[in-house]
Amino acid sequence: MDYGIFSLKGKTALVTGGYRGIGKAVAMGLAQAGADIILWDLLDAASTAQEIAQATGVKAAAFVCDVTDPKAVEETMGRSAQVTGSLDILFNNAGIGPHKDALEVTPEEWRKVLDVNLNGIFYVATAFARYLEANNKGGSVINTASMSGLIVNVPQRQASYNASKAAVIHLTKTLAVEWVQKGIRVNCISPGYIATDLISQVREDWRQQWTDMIPFGRMGRPEELAGAVIYLASSAASYTSGCNIVIDGCYSVL
Repeated sequence: MDYGIFSLKGKTALVTGGYRGIGKAVAMGLAQAGADIILWDLLDAASTAQEIAQATGVKAAAFVCDVTDPKAVEETMGRSAQVTGSLDILFNNAGIGPHKDALEVTPEEWRKVLDVNLNGIFYVATAFARYLEANNKGGSVINTASMSGLIVNVPQRQASYNASKAAVIHLTKTLAVEWVQKGIRVNCISPGYIATDLISQVREDWRQQWTDMIPFGRMGRPEELAGAVIYLASSAASYTSGCNIVIDGCYSVL
């Protein structure tokens, strides 16, 4: 398929949290736009990489990496670049989202959410930027934030998640300004409720309440996030940085 100015042919995209869900769906979309794919996850995503390669004809590989470990991130970044010879796009997507009343969250639980959702985003983004700078390249970083960084969700309690995603949005804007002269664009997407395998494990009454509150009358599909990421990754977005695209079926508009 010819994506024109949205084409990613000749580019390589690194996707964290790429084993399943949003990461897998967006990686497939990036591959359909022509990008070779590198997947990172705590789980072995080799089968996902193989599925993407077979479906799209691009090159795809997978690495196990803990994004909360800066040393592992740096080492895996180097190994990833060696596989394809180049890295151009980062979809910085790994994250967790526990539901727990703030008064019951332990310090260890609070730190874990911030470590994955915020520190992990920072470690991967900065390692990617160092790689680009060392190779005299520009590139595109797309972080996964959330509408939860803009609103307070109900009926579930998730202060740690909301706080971490609000921080990701502002981190995105900060890095966009800091790196603009390096030719590195930094943007984020803020999904609403997306129907993934993880969402299907949430209480049914909560899922029904969420759906009732969405003007679209349904949750989003993971693949419905891919278009925004493709845009932000492509030359079509050459003047777009520091942007947060909210994709939530109008939930946060009300």
